[in-house]
Amino acid sequence: MISGILIDSPEYEERKRTTFAPPKISFSEIQSAVPKHLFEKSSLKALSYVFRDVSFAYAFYRAALFIDPFVHELAVQQRFGFIACSLIRWSLWITYWWFEGVILAGWWCLAGHGTLSPYEWLNTVLGYSLHSFLLVPYFAWRSTHHAHHSKANSVEFDENYVPRTRTDFALPEESKARPLDYSEAFEEAPIYTLFRMLAMQLLGWQSYLLQNTLGSPRYPPGTNHFDPDSPLFRPTERNSIIMSNIGLAGMSTLLGLYIRQAGFSSFFRLYFIPYLLANHWIVMLTFLHHTDPTIPHYRNTQWSWLRGALATVDRPLLGFFGRFFLHNVSHDHIAHHLFPRIPFYNQPQVTEIVKNILKKDYNYDSTNTMRALYRSFTQCCFIEDEGDIVFYKDRRGKPHRILAKQ
Repeated sequence: MISGILIDSPEYEERKRTTFAPPKISFSEIQSAVPKHLFEKSSLKALSYVFRDVSFAYAFYRAALFIDPFVHELAVQQRFGFIACSLIRWSLWITYWWFEGVILAGWWCLAGHGTLSPYEWLNTVLGYSLHSFLLVPYFAWRSTHHAHHSKANSVEFDENYVPRTRTDFALPEESKARPLDYSEAFEEAPIYTLFRMLAMQLLGWQSYLLQNTLGSPRYPPGTNHFDPDSPLFRPTERNSIIMSNIGLAGMSTLLGLYIRQAGFSSFFRLYFIPYLLANHWIVMLTFLHHTDPTIPHYRNTQWSWLRGALATVDRPLLGFFGRFFLHNVSHDHIAHHLFPRIPFYNQPQVTEIVKNILKKDYNYDSTNTMRALYRSFTQCCFIEDEGDIVFYKDRRGKPHRILAKQ
């Protein structure tokens, strides 16, 4: 059981062994195979999903209010010992945090892509409300995320998780680099690697918003998602960015009032920890979608929208819970990039169609998610400064997949 968690999946190993050639298929071939009815959106179905997810979050919140009184009653009325009460209390709180974090991450996925309703105003109202509750600057994030979709896996123009190059790490040329050069740049104690992973998972989202961490290096220092005049946005988006900030200010005010009424401890346990865990799931799934040793990045004339859309990986993140609460975003990510306007509840059907068309060009990985996270975190270190199709190299300066000879 444990060994299975620590090894890479057969699909990943097969991809490593296969030299890479860019897909030859055209988008029209894929699009023509997708039935038109899968593009249809239902406002009623959208509202039912929103109601369902909000109800789940509220139900878990209400249940969590009874954790401490319940454990207190066990101690006083049933005379449970201190250790037993502590174990029960922590078990119940961890259960709440895990489920509430996943549910709130689902709010994020549900609201962010404008695929809920055929009415754009309804998509905007729902997205703005749910994202503001999660302290997400809705219009700012929507703008850069749309830009990511239009330029996915472009070294020059993608917006998220853009690879850093040999020059960025001040490494010598490949022909002159020694093992010591790579060790000095990338080797670290395992405990420090774990610390950096935890920092990325818990604070990576805030760091991206505040200072464009792992965003496109073409933007100047100080670039962020809150400045209406940020180079991330077009001048015509200025008012919408202000509206995002107003949403954050309003939610922050509500949280301040909640703290005054219920206390900081209640805020911390009931909102802040699930908020951090929701961000953890979002950072994890977005990182793993586009950061993988076997997935290419493109430059210059080799990049196209279709190649970028296909340069991602479908993963069964959280199994049933991922499908149910995260709305297929990880299971069907390739379909999501190919057809971002198709509602999430139709994406599983699209994935089956795409798999049959793409065949060997379809990327899937059933590797345990934590193993995949560690693998990408430690093996996706840098790319070369040259080359129009490039793969990440690891701490030893070695790629895990090579380009087929043209």
